Amino acid sequence: MRILAVVTLVSPHGEYGGPLRVAVNQLRSLEERGHTVVLAGAHRGFAGAVPEAVDGIRARLYPARTAVPGIGFAGITSPGLLRALRDHVAEFDVVHVHAARDLVTLPAALIAQRRGVRTVLQAHGMIDESTNPLAGPLDLVLTRPALERAAAVTYLTEHERASLEVVGRGRARTVELANGVPETALRAREADGEQEVLYLARLAPRKRADLFVEAAITVLRTHAETRFALVGPDEGSGPDITRRIDASGLAERIRWEGAIAPEHSLERMARAFCYVLPSVDEPYPMSVLEAMSVGLPVVVTESCGLARFVRESDAGFVIEPRAEALAGVLDELLRDPAAAARMGARGRHAVREHRSMAAVARRLEEIYADNLAATMP
Repeated sequence: MRILAVVTLVSPHGEYGGPLRVAVNQLRSLEERGHTVVLAGAHRGFAGAVPEAVDGIRARLYPARTAVPGIGFAGITSPGLLRALRDHVAEFDVVHVHAARDLVTLPAALIAQRRGVRTVLQAHGMIDESTNPLAGPLDLVLTRPALERAAAVTYLTEHERASLEVVGRGRARTVELANGVPETALRAREADGEQEVLYLARLAPRKRADLFVEAAITVLRTHAETRFALVGPDEGSGPDITRRIDASGLAERIRWEGAIAPEHSLERMARAFCYVLPSVDEPYPMSVLEAMSVGLPVVVTESCGLARFVRESDAGFVIEPRAEALAGVLDELLRDPAAAARMGARGRHAVREHRSMAAVARRLEEIYADNLAATMP
């Protein structure tokens, strides 16, 4: 099959996070199974030539433009990408749109559908019931038609399926699709004295990096040799995090390192002792699966879409989003490195057994085959 995946944004430091990593992982696995794959999206932030491949996957990237200021990724569009899709989308058998309420992926889906190329939409938990005043008009014009015309709309959790049913008014053809991560030879290093607690995510309000810093301040009272690292681009919380670190007087132990390229994430994780993502209402964070894949114990909140998987795998802790709760479980991990390592090993095994890319690729082939059948007269 000839498969095109469309994402909102590609940038040097991976600001768009999980959906891009999911798309690249899927395409690589599908390519290994003999399919022809291409990634398309908007781009910004590249100082030199725009890459023709993203982590080894052939890419067609076009300049991003801000159509609606002040609303983040939702306000991005890419006229060049949309023109190219109108001209070339019929060259593909399947268009897999990693969709959000934005002006890149939703128009892309409609273009493919109007050209007779049926689409698969994967919303990554980003299309749900919303009280935002912009959501209503956007859903009427773009979101709902794209959902209704898609051959399949994938969901990660029952909560997401229910939301898609509401937004699509019961007309979206929903199918379950888990996310996965590639198997890696990288492994977390054994604890050998100084231990590092890692936060690797965007510094956006929902990610709750502030809880990470406040918990670090508490933990350092009894674990003075521990290091706390925040790695990721600023998406609104950077000034507050900098202020909190400076006010703590512990800047030598709590550091915000800035962003790194997505392809270096696993290497960075493998240097840590444990991984923390204190964000709330996180649909399905790929960073948690990646951390588990290298054998790190993980800490997530109750509203995380992977909370059940973490708990059932006994691969870390699931907590309420409070600094004192986070500090408590970090203290427990740091006091018993051997138990922490066993949690990490269980997480690595669970990802390999239940969230492998081979299983995801097989499921995608099933969905795409149904998609192709739906286009036949």
